[in-house]
Amino acid sequence: MTWASTRRDFITHSAAAGVLLACGRTFAQPSDLADLTIEDAAGLIRARSISPVELTRAYLERIDDIDRRLNAFITVTRDLALRQAREMEAELFNGRWRGPLHGIPVALKDNIDTAGVLTTAASAAYADRVPTEDAEVARRLKNAGAVLLGKLNMHELAYGGTSAVTHYDPVHNPWDLDRIPGGSSGGSAAAVSARLCAGALGTDTAGSVRIPAAFCGIVGFKPTYGLSSIRGIIPLGVSLDHVGPMCRTVGDAALMLQVIAGYDSRDIPSIRVPIPDYSSALYQRTSHLRLGVPRELFYEDVDGQVLDSVERALVVLGSMTMSTRDVELPMFSGISPTQVEAYVFHAEYLEERRDLYEPGILRRLLTGAETSAPDYVRARHSLALARRAIGEVFEKVDLLVTPTTPILPGPIPGAHDESVNAGPGLAPRNTRPFNHYGIPTISVPCGFSREGLPIGLQISGPRLGELDVLALAHAYEQATDWHTQRPSVA
Repeated sequence: MTWASTRRDFITHSAAAGVLLACGRTFAQPSDLADLTIEDAAGLIRARSISPVELTRAYLERIDDIDRRLNAFITVTRDLALRQAREMEAELFNGRWRGPLHGIPVALKDNIDTAGVLTTAASAAYADRVPTEDAEVARRLKNAGAVLLGKLNMHELAYGGTSAVTHYDPVHNPWDLDRIPGGSSGGSAAAVSARLCAGALGTDTAGSVRIPAAFCGIVGFKPTYGLSSIRGIIPLGVSLDHVGPMCRTVGDAALMLQVIAGYDSRDIPSIRVPIPDYSSALYQRTSHLRLGVPRELFYEDVDGQVLDSVERALVVLGSMTMSTRDVELPMFSGISPTQVEAYVFHAEYLEERRDLYEPGILRRLLTGAETSAPDYVRARHSLALARRAIGEVFEKVDLLVTPTTPILPGPIPGAHDESVNAGPGLAPRNTRPFNHYGIPTISVPCGFSREGLPIGLQISGPRLGELDVLALAHAYEQATDWHTQRPSVA
């Protein structure tokens, strides 16, 4: 019996009809499939109303049609994706369902190792690099049944916030092709926003998941430091590196986080803690939550349109929580440990391939060579103090709310050198502190500028406070329709 005949037979039954009606759509055209959230697609795959192969082909067709304008992908793993999709389809026929990511097409930022697949970190220095082992998060996604569509463009070595600096040419924002998508996970955000994959992973050292999520109108979630393994990811700075999901909805982010969270004995920052059901947060009440608003720094020198959108979001959030109060946050002082840690990782490559690094990236890396050991130790000490001090703030409030970025996405011309361009250099100001604190934080869409550019709202919680962060983000998402908008290029 073919999959098509099974699908036709199943749709005649009320159970399948219920699933389809719950999604509010039918599937006469394959292009419709790329509009499905992970949550909706998972239900239809499990019900055998659509097949993993059908869904994968729909995304591959969109990549062929659209990505030439976005440049979101460095590598499209077409044959691998179709093979994995067929394997997931066969398992369903044999009664095996691996979970909500079974047969779901995803893509990975190109600094996340994939065995046998080019992994370059968007740098000429790594242009021929093919790992022999999957990163731990890639392995977990594969074991959960996810289908790999390919590897995504990014800011070179994850050392910047524009995704205009890349060996593979700039990534374009789906909402305005002349503007940056943010970085460093710019390809991940652009691909998710334009429906070129159902979800993606990005990495975040100073905001590299949340900045592009805000600029591209999607959800980006950085979990607690150490909750998701960073082993097998080309590092920027291991003291601050995080990896997290980038999706179109908060519910989808919870599903992806469920898979990648958990202890990895081979990963130095990894923490051994119980892993809750993150999707349960979608059903949590939020009326007991106390919100903190850190106006100092985070609300200063913010673009007027961004500030207006966030202030309106605070009104909505205030209506669904217990209280709102202003708070002050501890600030990290001194150099960033990333300066030294990035240099140490790349030192051996710099000896042989220095001319292959982009000049601005090279200057940043060499700064780490000039940092003394005492300065590095002091930086790590300051980091530890900041992570302890932030816990005291959460004795008074449950969650923090800020603009994700103080600016709107700028034009690609001029974004190349962040050291001389105040706009791109300002983008991580509101996100970087939460990497220092090591606490969970999410960006969700909260509006658009007059030019139609997305604006992001950042919600942060205490260490291991993922459930409350997801709960409030989901409640806000359901109370608004910003996440339902799609860019014209999609």
